[in-house]
Amino acid sequence: MRKLVYYIAVSLDGYIAGPGGEFDFYPTSDAYTAWMADRFPDTIPTRYREQLGLESVPNKNFDTAIMGSGTYLPGLADGMTSPWSHLEQYVVSTTLDKVDDPSVTLVRDPFPLVRELKQRDGLDIWLAGAAKLAGSLLPEIDQLIIKSYPVIAGAGVPAINGEFQPTQFTPTEHMSFDNGAYVTWYDRK
Repeated sequence: MRKLVYYIAVSLDGYIAGPGGEFDFYPTSDAYTAWMADRFPDTIPTRYREQLGLESVPNKNFDTAIMGSGTYLPGLADGMTSPWSHLEQYVVSTTLDKVDDPSVTLVRDPFPLVRELKQRDGLDIWLAGAAKLAGSLLPEIDQLIIKSYPVIAGAGVPAINGEFQPTQFTPTEHMSFDNGAYVTWYDRK
């Protein structure tokens, strides 16, 4: 069965973005960028895949992305109507009336969708940068892949925003990088 994987960048104080959606404060390096492009090419937005020589690289981890409107709208404002056209894409929103790109499906209730997607054949399902959606879908999240950066944001969008529901995960892999970032994999306990 496919897994729902929350693959996300986070500051030391638990934020995935700044108060205005900023995420350009995370320190990077050439080695780290090369590793991400090699290990997670499917998470690179379509617009940037060509610049990194990834346009013909097959998906390795995910073939589906589920995002909230908070993830979708900033890309849309930047002209990306289909941020990951190499993936099947769903936007979960109760406030958007429609999505104008036929390669992106608007969904109101994520639970039936996630349960149905998990039953399909294919690669895993990426929960892409969605604090509120991650909070509501926490019972369905099978794995966390947390990219922890050595920076304090001070305020912003928390990694998970939802009800109090302690949920245990077990660390299964851990890597460190020259920019001070750590990537840790956690499986649901």
